[in-house]
Amino acid sequence: MPTGRGRSRMIATEDGHRVTPAELFFDLVFVYAITQVTALMAADPTPLRVFGAAVVLALLWWCWCCFAWLGNVVRADSGAMFAVLVTVMAVVLIMSLTVPEVFHDAPGGLSGPMVFVLCYGAVRVLHLVSYRISSPGDDRLHATLRRTALLSVAPPFLLLLVGTAFSGVTQVLIWLAAVLIDYCGVYVTGASGWRVTSPGHFAERHALIVIIALGESFIAIGVGMSGYPVSAPVLAATAAGLAVVAGLWRMYFRHIDEIAEHRLTSLEGDDRTRLARDAYTFLHLPLVAGIVLTALGLKSVLHQVADSDHYDLSEPLHGVVAWALPGGAGLFLLAGVAILLRTTGRNSPVLLAAGLGCLAAGAVVPLIPALLALALLASAVTAMAVLHSRTTPDAPTGRPDPLVPSAESAPAA
Repeated sequence: MPTGRGRSRMIATEDGHRVTPAELFFDLVFVYAITQVTALMAADPTPLRVFGAAVVLALLWWCWCCFAWLGNVVRADSGAMFAVLVTVMAVVLIMSLTVPEVFHDAPGGLSGPMVFVLCYGAVRVLHLVSYRISSPGDDRLHATLRRTALLSVAPPFLLLLVGTAFSGVTQVLIWLAAVLIDYCGVYVTGASGWRVTSPGHFAERHALIVIIALGESFIAIGVGMSGYPVSAPVLAATAAGLAVVAGLWRMYFRHIDEIAEHRLTSLEGDDRTRLARDAYTFLHLPLVAGIVLTALGLKSVLHQVADSDHYDLSEPLHGVVAWALPGGAGLFLLAGVAILLRTTGRNSPVLLAAGLGCLAAGAVVPLIPALLALALLASAVTAMAVLHSRTTPDAPTGRPDPLVPSAESAPAA
């Protein structure tokens, strides 16, 4: 922990920098944000609502990514930076509170969509200003920040504001256009000026947000059976849900995470920055979205199994949630394939086949009982993890504990 005057200014990181408790604290607000996105889909599980929720998730993801990048070059536990993080936490918390109203504003009070957009703009401005202050003599970065503000922040923000005047399909399409301009603007501004000081820290930050998303799956299981008595079918569905989440966890932390980090560490300069942008900022978004969709399916199965007064055990899932249960896992696995392809240049036939199989299984789920569909998915994910482990050895797990002081943060003797 920085001491003395270092506590009141921004402290640059070094190679070997690790995740700080301040960043773990910062991530807590995104637990609630991801939970709200799942609730947004579950409240009206239609294709349009699920698609709109994906747009909202993309905006929230961008807010998190901005400060994952900044925390890699500036210590999050320095006084000035920690103050910024707490401010952003407050803004994102307000954004999360408005998520249920982003497409259908509740009567009375402030406009939910407008508050959401204004908070999003505030996060982006705080990010750019903090980056500018953190590197006062970096002319390349300053030029990139100006291009980012003009191409990747201002136009999308204005489109988001315009979208608040509409509803339904029109609003979703306008907000989608804003997201696409924002994400494409990153390519236009280029990698010059941005940097990844510590590859281990950058990879670990994204691993932690994956853990948060997986944890939301357990929250969804609890919410799904909330208010109902515990029964044998509920216990069976809970065990099957745990098996699904455990299989996804193993695929990421034993076969994707470490490989991507190793490749990121082997690169330098703009090559490292481009890989970080592609494999982490971009390709981890569909991976997290897949977890959120799976959580929606788990929540629906648990609710249906627990509510024995309105459903029987032979009742299947219907509509979007029927596809979300296996489709979310499929999206997760295909995102993993894309990450491995971008980092190693090699495809993973097992993951590719499993991902495509899960997407196709969405057509079968409405034909079989919900509990059976969940059990089959758990069996498939478990079998896939075992098969992949036999064909591909586990990546080494040498990542240190983020709560144990490192050489960089330890006080001098």
